[in-house]
Amino acid sequence: MPDINFGSLQDTNAFPYGLVIKSGQYQNLGAWEAVGYNADVGSNFETIWDGSNTYTYPSAATTMNVVAQATSPATDNGVEITIIGLDASYNEITETVTLGDDSAGGTSTTQEFLRINRAYVSNDSAPTDDITIEQDGTVYAQITYPYNTTQQAVYTVPAGKRGYLVYASVSLEKQKEVVAKFMTRTPGGILITGGIIGTTGSYQRHWVLPPVLDEKTDIEIRAKAGATTSISASLQVLLEDK
Repeated sequence: MPDINFGSLQDTNAFPYGLVIKSGQYQNLGAWEAVGYNADVGSNFETIWDGSNTYTYPSAATTMNVVAQATSPATDNGVEITIIGLDASYNEITETVTLGDDSAGGTSTTQEFLRINRAYVSNDSAPTDDITIEQDGTVYAQITYPYNTTQQAVYTVPAGKRGYLVYASVSLEKQKEVVAKFMTRTPGGILITGGIIGTTGSYQRHWVLPPVLDEKTDIEIRAKAGATTSISASLQVLLEDK
């Protein structure tokens, strides 16, 4: 494995450094993109994710129930849902469940999740309505119909990784006055605003000196609007093995 030379990655004339990383040429480097969408942002700060509220993180690792929200849940029997998240020690875990009889409140995972970074439909059976991933009445991820994947500008850095926030964006459906903020939290702490912007259109930022995000750090984008509008947002994080 070659030594990391960030300068050579950035200055390469042949390929963008992101392509070099994604191609696996540097085995101790990786990347994650969290893409979020909130269809109904109002005058109070909400997380840019599938739910129209501030995101709730599990307080402890737990099994999850994957629940079809269709009027007749059985119509979504056979849909496979893959969940990518973290266990109680913040190690990366992945599980795929197949929706079945929904009468008992959903199809349960066998693994316990402390965080859910993404979930998506992973076979050729498309759901007919939203799919929620929840426990004890709290939704921790949602696959909103008809996107077939979660839309959440929410991410937690796995154990053994160090993250660098290299890019973020916010985009509005309507030309409204919007305030958006990037927030982080380390274990045992509270969510802290690391950057805040006001805009009436699209906003993008490429960091020259990226924020350093230690392992187990929660990251999210929240926004509020002068009048109700839909907002999308994204985060791109460069990951380095510690």
